[in-house]
Amino acid sequence: MRIFAALTLAAALLCVSPAAPASAAEPGAATVVPVQVTGAPAKRFNLIILGDGYTEAEQAKFRADADRHLNVMWSIEPFKSYRNYLNVYRVDIVSGESGISCDPGLDAPRRTTPLSMGFWGRCNPASVQRLITMDNAAATRYADLVTGTTSGNRQILALGNSGTYGGAGGSYATASGSNSMSALISPHELGHSLGGLQDEYDYYQRGVPGGAYTGAEPSSAHHTLLTPQEMLDQRRKWWRWLGEPSESGGPIGRYEGGLYYTTGVWRPSAHSMMKTLGYYFDQVSREVMTQRITAKTMLIQDATPAGAPVGADRVLWVEPMRPVSHSLRTAWTVDGEELPGDRDSLDLRTLGLAPGTHTVTATVSDPTEFVRDPAIRTAMTRTRTWTVDTTITTPPDGVEPAFVSSTPTDRPLGREDVVYVETTHPAATVPEVTWTLGGRTYQGTDLDLGELDAKAGTLTATLGGRTLTWTIDATGPSTGYELSKPLARSGDTYVYNGPFTMRLTGDDDRDGYVVSESRVDGDGWFNYFGWPTSSELPWTFSEQGTVIDSLVYGRLPRGRHVVEYRSIDAAGNYGEAESFTVTTIAPPPACTRIVTGTHRGSLTVTDGVTCLDGAQVTGVVTVRPGASLVVSGGRITGALNAVRPAQVHLLGARVDGALAVSGAAALTIVGADVRGAALLSGNTAPILSGSTIKGALACTGGTPADLDVPNTVKGGSRCGDLPGGRPAERPYEAVQHVRQ
Repeated sequence: MRIFAALTLAAALLCVSPAAPASAAEPGAATVVPVQVTGAPAKRFNLIILGDGYTEAEQAKFRADADRHLNVMWSIEPFKSYRNYLNVYRVDIVSGESGISCDPGLDAPRRTTPLSMGFWGRCNPASVQRLITMDNAAATRYADLVTGTTSGNRQILALGNSGTYGGAGGSYATASGSNSMSALISPHELGHSLGGLQDEYDYYQRGVPGGAYTGAEPSSAHHTLLTPQEMLDQRRKWWRWLGEPSESGGPIGRYEGGLYYTTGVWRPSAHSMMKTLGYYFDQVSREVMTQRITAKTMLIQDATPAGAPVGADRVLWVEPMRPVSHSLRTAWTVDGEELPGDRDSLDLRTLGLAPGTHTVTATVSDPTEFVRDPAIRTAMTRTRTWTVDTTITTPPDGVEPAFVSSTPTDRPLGREDVVYVETTHPAATVPEVTWTLGGRTYQGTDLDLGELDAKAGTLTATLGGRTLTWTIDATGPSTGYELSKPLARSGDTYVYNGPFTMRLTGDDDRDGYVVSESRVDGDGWFNYFGWPTSSELPWTFSEQGTVIDSLVYGRLPRGRHVVEYRSIDAAGNYGEAESFTVTTIAPPPACTRIVTGTHRGSLTVTDGVTCLDGAQVTGVVTVRPGASLVVSGGRITGALNAVRPAQVHLLGARVDGALAVSGAAALTIVGADVRGAALLSGNTAPILSGSTIKGALACTGGTPADLDVPNTVKGGSRCGDLPGGRPAERPYEAVQHVRQ
């Protein structure tokens, strides 16, 4: 196998032999593409994304898969805030065959690909189907093409050309490239590979309970045998986070199950990313990930050399790392006394130091709210110390103020980003960087756009006759939602009596993958990836949920729920969170008799469950005691009378005559059109929602629930405090809304 490499900070070079004409790249040929370079590899944590099973004609697909994985990762903390701590390189590897081995089963073909990736742990019958592994030695050879990276400062993530769910963690991480959930596998596996986090699953083999944990207190930071009180008393594990609203939903507390055991061990939250793909890291895991990401970099990238004494006639400086979300703090002390301010350079000439020697120290710390453990915060603090001798004269160094590096200028800035520049460091002066934004100027080496409430437009930084320019993307993405046909609707309030689907569509005014997410009743934000079996299918909510590969998706208990939704664009901007309300009610009973088409004459239901499914009944419908009637759509030309029925469900149907129901064990009238009067008496927990009553309405024995979808009563109402209202909007159509 021959391996070619090309590296440039702008784009990949065509991977061919210099002496040969352009032709199809042979299998194994590789091109290194710098996706994001924020500093020298030795000073950064380097993420190297390899592709396997992508032919030369499928390299655009690999680029799209990698872009989606990255943008999902940039939407998740702490990757979002510490994006600048990472260099990202993509290695485009040409495969002679499309796809990877044993996909999706052991009876699927074995394929010859550069990384030899395969499900079932590379086709091992004793392994697990969803476990994708590869030839690690081959992965290392390709990663070594990225100059300056080593096993100690990089993480390999290999994407297989597959739409089947799967992945693996460990020293190297793998994931399927284009499965609907695959972009969530990557950060989960990096939780293992980079963060050393453990799975919070309560099973190992899906569908097989994990049993009881009987071991000692786990070494894992996010598993314990301790009770919350014991954690507080002993100041162990996640005691500092107890009771906090979890980033992944619910409060931080003690939830049973984890480390592949069902009982006997506890985790911090109901469903963090290490338990359920789609949610964020909870605070406990996020703190660990923050520590591990920052530990892979040099918090102080460079500084004035500190070996020999320096003169008091010069400038001392440090270059801290540059998170996207905030600035690191640099505090200076002289002979143990702290100087006011937060700055990266100190002009010793302004201090008026007394003759002799002095000790000057710069302390760089990270004020992130992601960390509460003092030991971790200490690990995220670095110092530099100099001996200053007033008898030393600093010779001219000839260094002119100039830009050295900066926040990348080739992508838009988010409206809350902290933008930075790094400059040369003349011994005799502090370079003065002038920022210009919206006609106003600012000084310093970084600028917090969030504090300035930046608007869309252009930002410039000027120094020594050179100007850097950025475009600010201050507009959040829009999110469209589409729901399946409801029984009734009023504005953003919907009624269903069974499963319904939700599709979210994020859109932005700029290029880049948009991440959409939703949350139910204030629970954690959940990535919208479509349906687990296909990103093209909408999400399905149902009372029992849907079991897919022994996991339950979309479970929504019966009742009223507020569903919020939003999107995050490629610049990291959050769109405004909007919401809709869904009330789910009991479904009708199963039919024992179904009537469709036209039924001429009266109809009497004497027993069982009669269902009129879009039927046209030209006569009176009568329901005897103990019997049930379900009317879905269609029309009853005469009256509808029911005395002590078991159940009556009138759903999106029209009744031309009067409606009288008394003593029903269950009465549901939703989205109906009753042209005559309606008398509802003595019914148990009746529902009257999104319906039109053209005659008078009278109720006794309880006011029907309208489920926040009002009714229109034209003939007057004597029904407790049930209001008449405007008609339900488009009650029988699929609905689609877009929010900015």
